[in-house]
Amino acid sequence: MQIQILQLLDGAKKANGLTVIIDVFRAFSVAAYAFGAGVERIYPVGNLEKAWKLKEENPDFLLVGERNEKMVEGFDFGNSPSQILKADLKGKTLIHTTSAGTQGLVNAVNASEVLTGSFVNAGAIVSYIKRNSPRNVSLVCMGYSTLHPTEEDTFCAEYIKNELVGKYSDFKEMRHIIRNTSGKRFFEEENQSYAPSKDYELCMYLNRFNFVLKAVNSGGVMWLEKEIMVKEE
Repeated sequence: MQIQILQLLDGAKKANGLTVIIDVFRAFSVAAYAFGAGVERIYPVGNLEKAWKLKEENPDFLLVGERNEKMVEGFDFGNSPSQILKADLKGKTLIHTTSAGTQGLVNAVNASEVLTGSFVNAGAIVSYIKRNSPRNVSLVCMGYSTLHPTEEDTFCAEYIKNELVGKYSDFKEMRHIIRNTSGKRFFEEENQSYAPSKDYELCMYLNRFNFVLKAVNSGGVMWLEKEIMVKEE
């Protein structure tokens, strides 16, 4: 198994084989919490125009996402797992657009298969990859608004790779570094209205969920669906 770690949009475009698009803060943590809350389907989209068009065609769908970290005006939820936890989402369908994670999904055009990636379901991702034994694995870190790499996404990729090759990861040390670098903004008072400290804790909850989220494409439309993984004995 050949495993490569790639960065940002260029990495998403270069990714091949089984590809994991990683966005810990916060897109694919949000997606996992949404499915954990009973969401039926998520449509990830790259641009706001497509998000609004989908909403116009499907008034019952809920709009979730951000630009510059803040909830888009007129959306139902921001890109915040703590908001998702408070909502009744059972059976709902979401339209999700963000500055990093969903951009990676729509640009992973050379991948044979695409999963979302975050710490909250990293163990399930590892189990899925081991079960399918692909020749090539691409772990793509989307970083901050696809502009520069971030500690949380790179560490998540390293964690997944280490688990696949049987190497130890010091998650406690990773968490400490993230808390004092890219995660520091979640503890700044002026950011609490859109990036609360609770989001940091939820995004850094290692292996909270036992499922992977797979991107499915049909007729030019992409959606995420959940596949539950059985823990290895």
